[in-house]
Amino acid sequence: MQFWQLLQDNMMLALTVFGLLGLCVGSFLNVVIHRTPLIMMKEWRAGIVEILGLQEDIPANLKQPIADIIAKDTPTSLSRPPSRCPHCGHFIKWYENFPLVSWLALRGKCSSCHTPISIRYPLVELATALLSVLVIWEFGVTAQGLAGLALVWTLIALTGIDFDTQLLPDRLVYPLGGLGLAVNSYSLFVSPTQSIWGLIIGFLCLWIVAKLFMLLMKKEGMGHGDFKLLGVLGAWLGPMALPFSILCSSLLGSVVGVILMKRAGESKPFAFGPYIAMAGVVALLYGNDIMGWYLGMYS
Repeated sequence: MQFWQLLQDNMMLALTVFGLLGLCVGSFLNVVIHRTPLIMMKEWRAGIVEILGLQEDIPANLKQPIADIIAKDTPTSLSRPPSRCPHCGHFIKWYENFPLVSWLALRGKCSSCHTPISIRYPLVELATALLSVLVIWEFGVTAQGLAGLALVWTLIALTGIDFDTQLLPDRLVYPLGGLGLAVNSYSLFVSPTQSIWGLIIGFLCLWIVAKLFMLLMKKEGMGHGDFKLLGVLGAWLGPMALPFSILCSSLLGSVVGVILMKRAGESKPFAFGPYIAMAGVVALLYGNDIMGWYLGMYS
């Protein structure tokens, strides 16, 4: 309790502590981003075996080879197997796993095969540290600050996963939405009523747009995870934050989409979830200030 009180009384110490904590959490988020899709894929493969077992019209001699292949899948979790180089299989030593420092010491290369390590890993760690500092600067060492950290950290993980796979895993989205309703049962960010309506309106507004697009264009225009993620932001920040979040994410997504289209020469599907997540972070930290400034221009 004394250390907690010290953090509340000394902002510079708090920013330093939570910046370092953000680096460590960012290292863990790299694991979450990389392994969560792998875990999901292996669960889906196991589900395939279970579903095939229920299909009486498929001969057993066709089912068994598939079951035998999937049975050889290596069990994967966030902690097992230990991290290793994807190129040479070198297991990462504990002293090679310090956030940011190890990447710099190794000059961004595997210590065994010297294959370059993606710069994304230190960037995720730096981004997590920077955003952690901004959250604590904005909300202080309070319940709001700690809840804001949980929101931002999970949004970073969802952003990385969606960029890689165009998936927004329910195993992260649903708990985050539930946590938003829980923290706002104490009115940390908005009232309980605003939280509930934010969840409903956030989900429905994109769901309706996607259904209309489907009716008009006869094809999917948006993943279902995007509806859920906007609903999550509504649960955390209330319905009044949704117009800003939609506008901000649309602008970001449009700019990046145009750039990608120019490079590729054709329109290709791209992940929209990261831009919703980025807009959510901006709305959390500065949404009220930005909207106040904007509305003040016309008052």
